[in-house]
Amino acid sequence: MSTPVPLREPTFLILTALAREPMHGYGIVTEVAALSDGRLSLRPGTLYGALDRLADEGLVEPDREEIVGGRLRRYYRLTDSGTAALTAETERLRRNVEAASQRLRARGARASEGSATRPAPAVHPAIRLAGGPA
Repeated sequence: MSTPVPLREPTFLILTALAREPMHGYGIVTEVAALSDGRLSLRPGTLYGALDRLADEGLVEPDREEIVGGRLRRYYRLTDSGTAALTAETERLRRNVEAASQRLRARGARASEGSATRPAPAVHPAIRLAGGPA
């Protein structure tokens, strides 16, 4: 199964969360919330479904398991393929941001140049201000 490009935001953030070190589910949920400034809150069912899919695609894999407070805690890590997918997506997004930034800078420059020389818009004679003479 191949990874779709572009990556959906939850997938991108899960891979990003795992880029630094292996993490367990709750750690991934917490990191994704932090990375998205709280915009994205993964529920356990959503997270584990995504991790299963990402493992099937070869982007993540189990790292280790431990028992904490009588409960199993499974850690996941990014694979080399996951690193390559995250790197490619990061580069794609960087190029998109740069293209948008260039256009916004150009728009800002045009707007500041034109504001001093642009004539006031003409008012159509059939348009009158409310409360003004007929």
